[in-house]
Amino acid sequence: MKKKRDWRIILLEVVMVAISLIFLYPLFLTIINSLKSFSELMTDVIALPKKLAFENYSYVWQYINYPRLFLNNTVVTGLGLAGIVLISSIAAYKLARTKSRASSLIYFLCIMPMLIPFQSIMLTVLQMAKNLNLSESTWGLGLLYWGFGAPLALFIYHGFVKGIPREIDESATIDGASGFRLFFSVIFPLLKSVTTTIIIIDVMWIWNDFLLPLLMVNGSPATKTLTLAAYTFVGQYTSDWQYAMTAMVMAVLPSIIVFIFLQKYIVKGVVAGAVKG
Repeated sequence: MKKKRDWRIILLEVVMVAISLIFLYPLFLTIINSLKSFSELMTDVIALPKKLAFENYSYVWQYINYPRLFLNNTVVTGLGLAGIVLISSIAAYKLARTKSRASSLIYFLCIMPMLIPFQSIMLTVLQMAKNLNLSESTWGLGLLYWGFGAPLALFIYHGFVKGIPREIDESATIDGASGFRLFFSVIFPLLKSVTTTIIIIDVMWIWNDFLLPLLMVNGSPATKTLTLAAYTFVGQYTSDWQYAMTAMVMAVLPSIIVFIFLQKYIVKGVVAGAVKG
């Protein structure tokens, strides 16, 4: 029985490794093609580069003004994360602690947008953003992520908060804490693991998002994001695919680094939320 069980584990690991390689293969192709010249890339996409063209990275760095676009990405991602975490955590705590039909209805309405595809409302969102003077600006783009990211964050926070005993609230109230002080001094520190999970997930999403920045800030070079920069190398008459691949690698690399170093917190947060919820 032990040998059979060991073989099953080994087989499962082999299958998981094979699936991982399948998903990583497009990233591998992107990296090797970013180190090729245009003629070599057009000759054979799959082959390894005969000569490493590191000059592609220096050219793209200067052409797209990488430091400026990196700053744009940082502003958009930071502003989006701040609003998502703050609004969702407070709302989830209040809704979880309020036991009423109205609270359940509001909670349902808040998480329902997760079921609505962005493509079906993007034109309406774009028109509303223009009316509110949010288009063509990094801070306006960051604000829009509040609405798109809050439903999932609220859903995760709500399940976690339900597992926090009410006695903690009562003890803090007796000690003189109330309102926002109760939440930020007592409850929010207990949400550390799930907050870290939400931050990592949203960093991967906001940093690498393409469609919403394309609609919001594509017309203004000063407010473009890194993912949009890769799109500038592909046009109707010319397509510099080697530079597009290079720009894409430079765009996603920061989020990949964040994920590699913080991935363990995703597992901790998801497990904690599942147990407590």
